[in-house]
Formats: sequence, structure tokens, C-alpha cells
Amino acid sequence: MNNADEVHFQETVSQFLIRHRSILDVQSKLTEAAAHVNRAVAKSVTTCGCISISADRQRFPADVSLREVRELLATHLNGNMCEKCREVVETEIGATLFYLAAMCSLLNLNLRDVLEKEYDRVNALGVFNLT
Repeated sequence: MNNADEVHFQETVSQFLIRHRSILDVQSKLTEAAAHVNRAVAKSVTTCGCISISADRQRFPADVSLREVRELLATHLNGNMCEKCREVVETEIGATLFYLAAMCSLLNLNLRDVLEKEYDRVNALGVFNLT
């Protein structure tokens, strides 16, 4: 996706945002969409079983640099999502992006600018961006 596509995406979302035009509607739909992403991932584990989660406490060895810690930390995920689960998760993430773009439009923000500023912030902080 290039810059023009990103701008076009936000403009298209704004044009089709009819039923949920209120900022309160968009806020609640964004939250709901994010919950659907979480649910789709959970169903990949509990219903399909294509991925599993095996989680325990993350250990941070004292004798390792911050740069090396990244390789030592686990994602807790095992396996790979099947095509069906991947499609569902992608669809739910797409809906989340839709409402995120809608939020930007209603607040007169440019989604591309927000992404660029966040990229610059993450890039500047590097390993110290411990989010």
C-alpha cells in the first residue's frame, strides 16, 4: 500500500461511514472490532486448534543486554494459523482498521500522519520502546 492508497482508504471509509457517524458509535465499534480480533485468535486455539498457546513467566537474565533480550523472549505461540483462521483474523483486523480510519476522519486526523509519527517514535526509541 502506498501513500495514495492510504489516503484513499481513509477517504473511502469516511464516505461509507453513514450509520455510525457519531464519535461515540465509532469509539464503541472500534472497541468491538478489537474484541473480535481477540476472539478470532482465541477460536484459532480453542475451536480449530491450528495454533496453541503455552505461556509461562518471561525470564530476563541479568547478564544479557537489552538488545539480546528480544531473542530470549517467547511469543507463547505454537504452530501456524490455518488458511481459514488466517482469513478470519485478517477480516477482523481489517474491520478494526476501518474504524480506526473512521476515528481519524471524525477527529480530523490523517491516518498516514499518525502512522508516520508512530514509526518515527518507535524508530527513535529503538530497543527502549518497551511497549
